[in-house]
Amino acid sequence: MAQPWTLHPDRALPAEPGQRAIAREVYAATANLPIISMHGHIDVGAIRRNDPFGDPAELFIIPDHYLVRMLVSQGYRNSDIGVRPLDPNAPFEADHRLIWRRFCENWKLFRGTPTRYWIEHELVEIFGITEEPSAKTADAIYDQLTATLAKPEFRIRELFDRFNIEVLSTTDAPDADLADHAALAAEGWGDRVIPTFRPDALFYPNRSGWRDAVTRLSAASGIDVTDYASFLEAIQERRFAFVAAGGLATDHGHRTANTTPLDPADADRIFQQALSGSVDFATGEAFAANMLFESARMSTEDGLVMQLHPGVRRDHSEAIFQAFGPDNGFDIPEAVEFTRSLAPLLNAFGLDPRFRLILFTIDETVYSRELAPLAGVYPTVKLGAPWWFLDSPDGMFRFRELTSETAGFYNMSGFVDDTRAFASIPARHDLARRVDAGYLAKLVAEHRLTLDEATETAVDLAYNLPKSSYARRGE
Repeated sequence: MAQPWTLHPDRALPAEPGQRAIAREVYAATANLPIISMHGHIDVGAIRRNDPFGDPAELFIIPDHYLVRMLVSQGYRNSDIGVRPLDPNAPFEADHRLIWRRFCENWKLFRGTPTRYWIEHELVEIFGITEEPSAKTADAIYDQLTATLAKPEFRIRELFDRFNIEVLSTTDAPDADLADHAALAAEGWGDRVIPTFRPDALFYPNRSGWRDAVTRLSAASGIDVTDYASFLEAIQERRFAFVAAGGLATDHGHRTANTTPLDPADADRIFQQALSGSVDFATGEAFAANMLFESARMSTEDGLVMQLHPGVRRDHSEAIFQAFGPDNGFDIPEAVEFTRSLAPLLNAFGLDPRFRLILFTIDETVYSRELAPLAGVYPTVKLGAPWWFLDSPDGMFRFRELTSETAGFYNMSGFVDDTRAFASIPARHDLARRVDAGYLAKLVAEHRLTLDEATETAVDLAYNLPKSSYARRGE
């Protein structure tokens, strides 16, 4: 009889026995700490309603970009995995058991990936699955998961408590009415689920949908947006509304890190041109750079922490984008330059105690050359965690190696999980804590830190730094 599927207690810890023993001690100090999840994409309405998760395909597969892209790379179409096309008449796979079988039959594709670590953690540690996914076990696992997901204790709020999530930040459009956040606050969840202001759709006037976004901004703010000045006023009003709803940060997913400001007259000219017609790519990029500068200025007034993560070519496949819409067309990393691009913003606000900036990237070539030196000197700048393609065991370890010597540990913001997959949150934080334990164990083994120092640092990275990096100004 086959042995039940279990996970090794030392997974992702160093292979060298001496370092592994040290890492175990360091990890033990962080394993059960509360989770501070300050950069996520969970639907706040699902939390307010305490929605069930549906079936295994809906929970694990269809919304998971990492998982979908791996299967697509092996010849499956997005629609084969249950991703619904924009065309309501276009066919797509609606049999969720069949989608689950396809995933289980291809379990080996995820060997060596963080997706493998996250999903096996979820299946074993959260849902009690005792058989590894395969073509043979697919149906039995599907049935067990379906029965488990139907239990009241596996709804989102109950798991919120079980996962020991202290605070979770959602990502919200500027025109969001924040009603779900208000309802949660009325139930005593106001400090546990908070909004984050994501204004990208308003900052690129060359992109489709920009005028509609401005119309929604005007309606949400109550300000008649007719020119650049009223546009800025409306954005600031919405930012204050987010602060009042408990928000602590803004989030900016720009193509580049350019922060060159425009003369207000030039900005107004671009704004009026975009309202009445269209602007070209270069003009749209210049306006977006100006709006990053303006966002930093606004942060000095309302205290919201500014998060910036440039360097992603969104929807690389035009065909997939046209068929399935945004966020499905293969996002690919691009090289990013920070030093010159951030100079205007940091020269204006980099020494201002009212301002805070957290930088993320998926271009790891800039870790030691640009980001660590910037965070290592500007008191307003912190480095965000390895993100997206780099929140993997080796990616996180390389991040520590390339940044710690220059920036130190205390110019970091701590781990963020950046996920739409709620059940993966504890798995992602667990992996980050294990990798940090391994890196710190190496420094202890080399007599560069004491065990007490390593343990204290690990606790700070996992819990104290995320709290302090995003704390409301003055707290």
